[in-house]
Amino acid sequence: MKKQSIWIVRGGFALLGATAGYFYWKYFGCTSNCTISSKPLNSMIYFSIIGILAGNTFFYRGKEPGK
Repeated sequence: MKKQSIWIVRGGFALLGATAGYFYWKYFGCTSNCTISSKPLNSMIYFSIIGILAGNTFFYRGKEPGK
């Protein structure tokens, strides 16, 4: 897979994570002292980082086993 297409897929996972973070804040978030879910921006950033990390599991950067 080309390097440019990897970044497009990672961006897609980040966007998917940010969308999930927004909906998490909207339906399950608290309004007091919660650090992640008290503001929509916080939960969107946190979930987009989780989305990027989850997307990285699909790309193996080392040598293929057995070669």
